[in-house]
Amino acid sequence: MQTTTAIPDCGEFIDAIALLRRGRLLVHSNDEADERCIVDGHLLYTAWRPLHDYGLLDELPPERGDGKLHTYRLSPRGRDFAERAWAEWKRRPLLQRLAARITG
Repeated sequence: MQTTTAIPDCGEFIDAIALLRRGRLLVHSNDEADERCIVDGHLLYTAWRPLHDYGLLDELPPERGDGKLHTYRLSPRGRDFAERAWAEWKRRPLLQRLAARITG
């Protein structure tokens, strides 16, 4: 039986919230099966689902276009979470952070 974790890749997730807390935007396609997203030009493979499912993002009004891409920023709840998660991440010893990045 396969188990899933709430945050499959901790390093990627912390990178995503670090960028989002600095005001960067996340772009995701309207294909719900697509787990990938882009933040500040960085393609992320696993961060979309936890950010979206835990209500950490607010969708921005659509720009002109065909509606295939959606743009998001941190929600107020997401901003609070990102600040706490980032502070906790920086408190961890360097080797522990490196191990989390290597192992996911």
